[in-house]
Amino acid sequence: MSGHVGRTMPNAYSRALKAHDDNNNEGIRLQKILAQAGFGSRRKCEQMITDGRVEVDGELVTELGTRVDPKKQHIRVDGSRVHLNPNHVTLALNKPKKVLSAMDDPKGRYTLADIIGDKYERVFHMGRLDYDSEGLILMTNDGELSQHVMHPKYEVEKTYIATIDGKIGGNVCRRLVTQGVQLDDGLVKLDHCAIIDANRDQTIVKVVLHSGKNRIVRRIFGAIGYPVRRLVRTQIGPIKLGDLKSGTYRVLSQVEVRSLQKEVGL
Repeated sequence: MSGHVGRTMPNAYSRALKAHDDNNNEGIRLQKILAQAGFGSRRKCEQMITDGRVEVDGELVTELGTRVDPKKQHIRVDGSRVHLNPNHVTLALNKPKKVLSAMDDPKGRYTLADIIGDKYERVFHMGRLDYDSEGLILMTNDGELSQHVMHPKYEVEKTYIATIDGKIGGNVCRRLVTQGVQLDDGLVKLDHCAIIDANRDQTIVKVVLHSGKNRIVRRIFGAIGYPVRRLVRTQIGPIKLGDLKSGTYRVLSQVEVRSLQKEVGL
């Protein structure tokens, strides 16, 4: 059986686990764990198990009804680790202008903590938006997820809608993508730039980039003589702002969390 050299035969391992289950009903059915982790419906997860795509502690499991303790045992689907911690929570928050991307402020300014309150323990923001910018901020108490999302290695794309002072043409967008702009801390290029609307006084553009440098979008356009009037972040990786109202937040679904984990190699 290619790809699984040196492993216990799947059915034998499944039977061993099931025999353990007959004497000990502790643990959670494997298909339920997978469904809770965002891999699809219970039926779809059962199919994944019978198709031989699921491993427990390095061994294939194909027996439906196998019970697993997710706190003690390691589960993988198609080789990727399944993360399921009931104490972990990840939030999408729509930051208004004049809110500090912090959990407290000695100057007494409004912060993210004032929006989410004290319902969730040790939740922290993954990245920032400057004081005058708006839009999507992700927050979590999952340290591993936070570290991966913010690490430059994983190049998580961020999407912004920027209102620019003055009228710019498509040639400016193309130049920012192909040539970039030299800032004090290095050359930066946009991954994507598209004009949504333009008139004599202002231009609305959609920009996508993976750089997480401070005030990067404002600095890019400012460097070529086009100050940013308004900046709204609408997407981080696979997570979209959608119709979330300004100054509110929502809890990400398991499917969304799983998609974010996959984006950053978890």
